[in-house]
Amino acid sequence: MSTSKPLKDFDTKYRPRENDWRLFLRLVPYARRTRRLLVLTLLLLVPIAVANAVQPLLIGQAISLIRKEPSTYEFLRTRPLLQGLNILEVLLLFTVTIQLTLSGVQGYLVQKVGQQITAEIRQDLFHHVTCLAVRFFDRTPVGKLITRLTSDVEVLGDVFSTGAIGIVSDLFSMLVIIGFMFSIQWELALLLLLMLFPVTGLIVYFQQQYRKGNYKAREELSVLNSQLQENIFGINVVQLFRREKFNAELFRATNKRYNKELNQTIFYDSAVSATLEWVALIAVAGVLWTGGFLLLKKQLTFGILSAFVLYAQRLFDPLRQFAEKFTTIQAGFTAIERVSDILDEPIEIRDRHKSDLGYIDEIAGVRGTDKQPNLPKSKMPNPSKLGEIRFEHVWFAYKDDDYVIKDLDFTIHPGEKVALVGPTGAGKSSIIRLLCRLYEPSKGRILVDGIDIRDLPQTELRRYMGVILQEGFLFAGDVKSNITLGDSYTFDEIQQAAQKTSIAQFIEQLPQGYDTQLRERGTNLSSGQKQLLAFARAAIRAPQILVLDEATASLDVGTEALIQEALNELLVGRTAIIIAHRLSTIRNVDRIFVLKQGELIEQGSHEELIQKEGLYASLHNLQMLGKT
Repeated sequence: MSTSKPLKDFDTKYRPRENDWRLFLRLVPYARRTRRLLVLTLLLLVPIAVANAVQPLLIGQAISLIRKEPSTYEFLRTRPLLQGLNILEVLLLFTVTIQLTLSGVQGYLVQKVGQQITAEIRQDLFHHVTCLAVRFFDRTPVGKLITRLTSDVEVLGDVFSTGAIGIVSDLFSMLVIIGFMFSIQWELALLLLLMLFPVTGLIVYFQQQYRKGNYKAREELSVLNSQLQENIFGINVVQLFRREKFNAELFRATNKRYNKELNQTIFYDSAVSATLEWVALIAVAGVLWTGGFLLLKKQLTFGILSAFVLYAQRLFDPLRQFAEKFTTIQAGFTAIERVSDILDEPIEIRDRHKSDLGYIDEIAGVRGTDKQPNLPKSKMPNPSKLGEIRFEHVWFAYKDDDYVIKDLDFTIHPGEKVALVGPTGAGKSSIIRLLCRLYEPSKGRILVDGIDIRDLPQTELRRYMGVILQEGFLFAGDVKSNITLGDSYTFDEIQQAAQKTSIAQFIEQLPQGYDTQLRERGTNLSSGQKQLLAFARAAIRAPQILVLDEATASLDVGTEALIQEALNELLVGRTAIIIAHRLSTIRNVDRIFVLKQGELIEQGSHEELIQKEGLYASLHNLQMLGKT
């Protein structure tokens, strides 16, 4: 029985599963890959923060120097006024230049780090998604996956660049400013420091609310993208059945919910900014009131008071920026949660190990020669008897215990041609999916040439088998790449495969022949032409087992007759499993398996099954009646 974990429900309401620190730690491995840039970025924080904190002090010293106050530094008091002011101006200009220059360099490095992290997460996520079992895609809308692979991942880069590094920068800047303030006048410094505690608590509360609202908004955006994708792919049905108005109403309702959740995040984000503006004004007023009192008691000079007014403003500038970056981080944590839902999804179908069971490549290399594969004797099959398929008491259910395949136990001998027939829902396509290991059996096992397919590397298993589905899927690209699918075949091999399947003439009639560019899903070809390319894909790989799932259903009578001869040649010496609803096309197979509700109820040749007068005979008679 399969022990894989059930899929998570991506439509669940917001419920944080991990704290922010644990979520942040998920990004640390990616940050390690850019450690040099990160270290350099963090080192730049020191001169930037010091230069920023020194500027109010220099301005305060200029005022003290003009007023000849005792708080003026000794090296300035001993100099003429103009010379002292010139020194302070040069120092101020120097600090401003250092701050602006290094801030620009740091900003560039921060964005570079963020983009590198984003690219690596996107790459890992794409690889993980393409390795997930088909069961995952059966239950997950495409639009939601696209949202996670695009906009959610884009937000993740900001967690480190604009968010984490920015927050470290702001915190360090605040610490340096507080240090300078306490070194000048501890009473005013303590006043400003005490004001930070309540405002920090308020910001944290608003950010938590923002986080919840942002999660809900991202979920609604996923639904929105799913509806958009569904309507674009199904545009023919939408227009033929005049569903434009109905679907537009469904989209409007989802769009309204998304806008509502988005407005909530805007409210909390704005609340943070407004709160900080008020507190900053109160802080300046508090400094002026307390400073004025100390000034009257001659415990403070105008220069120091002026410096503290500037410090009050600069202390809340990083806090304001901190709040904005914290909002970015909260959005990033939401994205981490959503992306983690996929990254945590177990890869149900894995290669057990790389062992000496990978003999198919070697067999493929020596097929047709006298050379024997160099394998252990216990593992070496007889090259003259390749292609045996055996189902041993196989059970399978797409969900829970609702079995669509029930105790299938049969053997297909090497080179034998077997057809699978039965009413809709009998389990024919499920058998093919299990054989290709797109799904794992719930119970039992499937063997190819005496080897459990779970012990075979998936790449080798699927190279050993050629599958032609009812609808041929084409990728955007030229004709050649849609035949080779990334494998290294020569142009001569591509042409030979096209000639074997009688489609060379059709390809040569295209505008650029084999270099003709095909649009997404091959929309500039007919269904029949796309199917012919699928036959060429199988022919070039020379598989030992060939699976045809209604492979000629989309071909017209003339094209089907053209390819039937090539197909007969392709089937020579190969084991074949054929699914066909037109029973007239499978009369010449060696055996016919008749399925009903996942069970094998009849098997035999066409004549034997007709004589049994069972389900097959009934299906055959019905089709014959339909032709009269």
